[in-house]
Amino acid sequence: MAVPDRMDERLRALRLVEGQRMAQAVLAEVVEGGLIVPGSTECEVDDRIWDVAGEVFGTAVGWPDRLVRSGPHTVLPYGQGPPDRVIGVDDIVVVDLGPLFAGHETDFARTVVLGDDPGRRRLVEDLAKVGAAARETFLGQDDITGRQLHAEVRALAGKAGWSLGTWQVGRLCGQAPAVGGSDPEPCSFIGPDNDEPLRRTAEGGWRAHWILEIRLVDDYSGFGGSFTQLLDLV
Repeated sequence: MAVPDRMDERLRALRLVEGQRMAQAVLAEVVEGGLIVPGSTECEVDDRIWDVAGEVFGTAVGWPDRLVRSGPHTVLPYGQGPPDRVIGVDDIVVVDLGPLFAGHETDFARTVVLGDDPGRRRLVEDLAKVGAAARETFLGQDDITGRQLHAEVRALAGKAGWSLGTWQVGRLCGQAPAVGGSDPEPCSFIGPDNDEPLRRTAEGGWRAHWILEIRLVDDYSGFGGSFTQLLDLV
C-alpha cells in the first residue's frame, strides 16, 4: 500500500471538515425547524432527521441506526438499543449524527434542552465549555498523550460537578466507537491507557486525526449529554 502524500492528506482532512460542516447544517435545520418537540417519540424524531439529512446530502447516507436519545436514555452506554421513548416537556435530548457518516470516519453530536430546567441547561453550557477547554489543552501541548488529555477532561468535568459518561473521551477518525469496557487497542482512543502522543502517524501512514467525544452525566438526576466533534481540525 502506497504511503499517502501531502495531497492525499489534504484531501482527507478536507473531507473530514466537510462532513462536520454538513452535520452542523443538518443539526441547524433540525433545531431551527422545531423537529424535536415534546410528545414525539425518539424514533419519530429520528425519521425527521434522516429526511433532513437526505435533503442536505442530496442522496441516501450512512447506515440505519438511532440518532436520538432522551431523558434517562442519555446515560445508557452506546451499543445498547433502548426502547422507543416519548420526549417530555422538560426534557434533554442528545442528537448523535455519527450514523450519517459511513465508515466511521467522523462524528458529530450535540445536546438540546426542552423547557427551562436550570440543571439541564447548565449541562449543555458545560459540555461546550469542557469541549473548548479540552481543545485548547490539545492545541497548547504538542506532545500531549491520550492519557493526559483524558485526565484533563475528567478534571474539568469533576470541577463542573459532573461525571464522565464513558471511559474514553475521544477516538481516532476512522475508528468505530468503543462499546463496553476498555478497548484492546487503547492507542486508538483518548483514554487512561493511551500513553502515545495524539499527534503521530497512524496505521497506513496517515496523520492521526481525532474526534473529541465528551459525555457528561448527572448521576443524581439520571440524565446526561454529549458533545462530539473533530478535535484537531476546524
